[in-house]
Amino acid sequence: MATDSEHVEQRRLVQWFRQAFAGVRIFSIPNGGHRHLSVAAKLKAEGATSGVPDLYVPQWRLWIEMKRSTGGRLSKTQIDWIDYLTTVCGDDVVVGSGFDDAREKILEIAQKKG
Repeated sequence: MATDSEHVEQRRLVQWFRQAFAGVRIFSIPNGGHRHLSVAAKLKAEGATSGVPDLYVPQWRLWIEMKRSTGGRLSKTQIDWIDYLTTVCGDDVVVGSGFDDAREKILEIAQKKG
């Protein structure tokens, strides 16, 4: 069985989250992906920053970094951002190895947030 792409895993997660937690907003941080060089330069000039997690839930101060269920690894830049967000900002960060793993970790956070 082939492993779903990070895109497919993240799409499933956002769809599930919006159904499970109606009224709690989640949005993506479009820092990744392949773009034309001129578009990438424009986004970088506007503040796009490598390593920032993929999704954010403002109400819970929760960042979500999605990886494929197998084979996905954090980059040094992502690790640095996660450390900053958790230690300096006091936010929560979930690294989900696929949809199922991310869902379980989010449900744990949701119980704490009440």
